[in-house]
Amino acid sequence: MPAITLPDGTVRRYDGPVTGTAVAASIGPGLAKAALAMELDGRLLDLGTEITDDAALRFVTRRDEAALGMIRHDAAHVLAEAVQGLYPGTQVTIGPAIENGFYYDFARNEPFTPDDFPAIEARMREIVAANAPFQREEWPREEAIAFFEARGERYKAELIRDLPESETISIYRQGEWLDLCRGPHMRGTGDVGTAFKLMKVAGAYWRGDHRNPMLTRIYGTAWRDAKELDAHLHQLEEAERRDHRRIGREMDLFHVQEEATGQVFWHPKGWRLYSTVQEYMRRAQNRNGYQEVRTPLLVDRALWEASGHWENYREHMFVASVEDEQERRVLALKPMNCPCHVQIFRHGLRSYRELPLRMAEFGACHRYEPSGALHGIMRVRGFVQDDAHIFCTEAQIAPETARFVAMLAEVYRDLGFDGFRVKFADRPDNRAGDDASWDKSEAALVEACRLAGVEYELNPGEGAFYGPKLEFVLRDAIGRDWQCGTLQVDTVLPERLDASYVGEDSARHRPVMLHRAILGSFERFLGILIEQFAGRFPLWLAPVQVVVATIVSDAEPYALEVADALRRAGLAVQADTANEKINAKIRTHSLQRVPVILVVGRKEAEARTVAMRRLGGADQELLGVQEAVAALALEAAAPDLRRGTAA
Repeated sequence: MPAITLPDGTVRRYDGPVTGTAVAASIGPGLAKAALAMELDGRLLDLGTEITDDAALRFVTRRDEAALGMIRHDAAHVLAEAVQGLYPGTQVTIGPAIENGFYYDFARNEPFTPDDFPAIEARMREIVAANAPFQREEWPREEAIAFFEARGERYKAELIRDLPESETISIYRQGEWLDLCRGPHMRGTGDVGTAFKLMKVAGAYWRGDHRNPMLTRIYGTAWRDAKELDAHLHQLEEAERRDHRRIGREMDLFHVQEEATGQVFWHPKGWRLYSTVQEYMRRAQNRNGYQEVRTPLLVDRALWEASGHWENYREHMFVASVEDEQERRVLALKPMNCPCHVQIFRHGLRSYRELPLRMAEFGACHRYEPSGALHGIMRVRGFVQDDAHIFCTEAQIAPETARFVAMLAEVYRDLGFDGFRVKFADRPDNRAGDDASWDKSEAALVEACRLAGVEYELNPGEGAFYGPKLEFVLRDAIGRDWQCGTLQVDTVLPERLDASYVGEDSARHRPVMLHRAILGSFERFLGILIEQFAGRFPLWLAPVQVVVATIVSDAEPYALEVADALRRAGLAVQADTANEKINAKIRTHSLQRVPVILVVGRKEAEARTVAMRRLGGADQELLGVQEAVAALALEAAAPDLRRGTAA
């Protein structure tokens, strides 16, 4: 006689085992129509699952966030049925839901192309319209293997063979078609709806191993309704328009090439953008009491073994073997800066009076990323972090975190982001240290969030191997989320690397180490920044801030004089005295996204004025040259410097 507790606290009792479908119907016809699945004691299950014991029950409707994952999962099954119906002999392999959509990998002699999409989508819509119910069955292992092998589905048979003996073999039917699947699913194929679209094809090795056969992966996107689908497609169009790789080429900011895979060649304009952001961050760190350091790129394997990175991070490290005075040594390019900062802390006797000690480095790091994962400047192998470590006492964790959050919020605001979300990543399975130290670190970070006034969502199991962390997530101009900043509480590394300070009691104590970054990788953050502004930077960030363009060749001496005055005022300026019409010059520099164009001709030279045009504007403003230089110099100052001027 199960007692079902509903979200409002109501308890309903039933005479015997009851399905979610029956519970929904007993509550009312509206819920019976709306419910797609259920959460039973927090587990997402099919509505047809029998409830035999007392439990807390919540129904999942189309408006729930959980429904999106189910829509996408079921859409993958619909895709697979459509493909096998249209192209007999095609084998289905694996097809999960992913962020914003789904995919399915197919084995077929002739790979699919986007030209196949219209026919596949049409068949998918027929399957959705048929609304065949999803029905779960449990099969004996050997029977399931024999069934799929008889159908020529050797990949499915292999998957079943590799499942643990304790695993239940569950099969889901949708009409005449079936697939191996753990579930859960919605009620029927009709619940997928029609807000889906096939997006692209790609090659994918079976089980991600290059030694295995190449499969064809078809990606799709699926949403709750047409409005959400249209919004997503618009976001993709906007993302393509803002793609930092394309804008980087158009603005001549950087390039990458095979001879230095995963590393960036910064061109003069791009390096000016990079340097502007770096100098801004240096000032922010100085204001907040950080001491800047520099540590080696190549460090002996022994340090990485002592820190635990060799065990936990070895596959991502670049390693070099050298003969050093007849001794073979193994060195690694540092993938992060923290062990080196501990070495500086350990150099000499430290007192509690020095804490908190805030140590910062724009540290060049190298990590091996698979070539397929590289993406412009956002995913690279060589990068620089705005990395810092705060050595402090346990009592200082909360106030230091609050101070860091305030600094981070100001930086993000100055760089054009209105706000951020925070995720709390707690202990992972492969953690170092004992549970007592993790309990203490997590409790301290929770208290730090309270003191800083930070609300967070839990990101379970995603902490670093040495400690829990806060992850700071930005949302850009077109609604995409980027995790950039982080703060991690670490009691493990100071212990492993024997860092200590002398306390008030004259005894040795271990410091707590707070790992923190605001931008994270400069390369990745600048890619985000390029896309955030679509290359149309505010004046203080623009790689070229002003172009002085001549109407006639007679104005060239005056144009060079104006450009020199702007340059002496600290602006990045170019003089365009080419023998071209002014409209062509304006068009060229507008495509280069130059924020300000100063137009000068004979009249302007005689009157010592300039005609100022703003990017995207059609109007001109006539100003005296000294007035224009002063106004632009003030506008081009970084936000923190403007605040200092105002103060």
